Amino acid sequence: MRGTLVGLALAASVRGISPGRHPPRCRFALEWSQDQLLADPDAFAWDLLYWEGKFHQNGLAYSSRNGMSYDGIQLDWDTGAHTHLHTFSAASKEALQFMLYAHAIAGSPEAARYLSPRHPERAPDAAASILGTKLQTYLRFNETHPGFGGFLPWMTTDAEEISPTWDWVDRVPALDNGELVWAVYACIHVLRSTSSSEYHGLADAWQVWLDYVKTTAADVFYQGDGRVCAVTSIGNQSLPISHPDQSYACEGTGTLNDPYEGELFTFWLHLFGGLSNQEKARLWEVKRPQLVSVEYQQGGVGPITVEKGYWFSGHEPWKVLQLPYYDVDIFRRVYHNAERVRTCNSVVTQTPGLFASVNNSTDPETDDIIGYISPAGIPSIANQTEQYHDVITPYAAWPTIMFDRAVGLAWWRNTVLGKKMQNPYGSTESTRVDGELVSALLTWDSKVLTVISLLGGVGDIVRDKMKAEGIYDEFIDIVKREYSSEFGEVKGEDVELCLPNTSVPHAGLEDFTLCSE
Repeated sequence: MRGTLVGLALAASVRGISPGRHPPRCRFALEWSQDQLLADPDAFAWDLLYWEGKFHQNGLAYSSRNGMSYDGIQLDWDTGAHTHLHTFSAASKEALQFMLYAHAIAGSPEAARYLSPRHPERAPDAAASILGTKLQTYLRFNETHPGFGGFLPWMTTDAEEISPTWDWVDRVPALDNGELVWAVYACIHVLRSTSSSEYHGLADAWQVWLDYVKTTAADVFYQGDGRVCAVTSIGNQSLPISHPDQSYACEGTGTLNDPYEGELFTFWLHLFGGLSNQEKARLWEVKRPQLVSVEYQQGGVGPITVEKGYWFSGHEPWKVLQLPYYDVDIFRRVYHNAERVRTCNSVVTQTPGLFASVNNSTDPETDDIIGYISPAGIPSIANQTEQYHDVITPYAAWPTIMFDRAVGLAWWRNTVLGKKMQNPYGSTESTRVDGELVSALLTWDSKVLTVISLLGGVGDIVRDKMKAEGIYDEFIDIVKREYSSEFGEVKGEDVELCLPNTSVPHAGLEDFTLCSE
């Protein structure tokens, strides 16, 4: 599709940074000491990308039939071979897929290492091909389910035609779709930045979809007076938005007013939703009480000024992967402090990893996942103080990686040193801190968030498109206004990021037999 020039250049660049040795062993983390990693984090990341990329296969992470992501896949408790496919997905998983492909199409050697390590020059075309298939799936879904306005519910993705899961019929979430639209936005810019006419055509086709969801965003999610539905109840998903019998209402009392991941959709509405200046102002007035400055102080660490979390889960800062928030000095300083707290809190509490919302352990007797853990973070600086701290996950290190690749990867490594925490497809979902169980599962969130952070997110890409469209300054002004009004003195900026000082104990588990080397 693309021609040979960029592919050849990519192949040459990959050869230039490759360590020039055989592929790393499945259990490569055991071969690295913490000091070795800190001395050469890029080489460690190169090993990580090779194995994490084993997840990106047809029938595991996505379907080549329709281009859609799967939530993930379970692993055999003994061997680590893949078993039960999670044949559903959501707009948030789709967002990760788009961000990954944006970097591949842009010619990132690290993205190529993940997608196509043996033939890195093929990575851009592989990504673009899947995006082409995915677009047709999105368009067909909008034809059969016009009530969603182009947005996506949680959906089944194993058939050629996607459809809402049983519990998302006539329902659609704003947060996940906010992540999706900005990821598509980034992909379009990268496609247009190439010299390929075919890529330009794909960009134009995706732009039509993106322009459509600009026009429907307020109809589907905005209830007026600054109120955005967290989940919208649709009168009839089979009826067009404009049908006289169609209706949209917030489900229950839930509104999207958080300063975390949900803010991505708020910015979409503000910049593209066709709201009046008064309505735009109300969006931020409604959200403002949720943005709160707090101080962490525990175990001789602190005070450190941070943004109060919901749980202070490692999942919550997702927005920094997609929009150029770090261009705002006060924001960057506050979020750097968050990583000081995230890492040092685990040292203070003698925890061998970091906390984030994640799937709980596998029951070896039934092969069932024991539910999902949302409340995993740091209670002293969170709205929700009742939390569960028996499980840690490698991906919780991704926000730290954004500020310090070496320290973040040290925490990732420390978590995967636990038994069964590496498998034939890279890292494993989570482990108990006592080492007695793991979640024998692979998901986009627990695996690809780390990869996207190593690629730097798509904020730099989005910045360029924002500037071209004349909306960058408005974005910066809003972030600066909101964070400057809440954060005055920022304490604790002299505190160093902390490194792990304890390990997941060996409690009788054995490594997966397919990854025991």
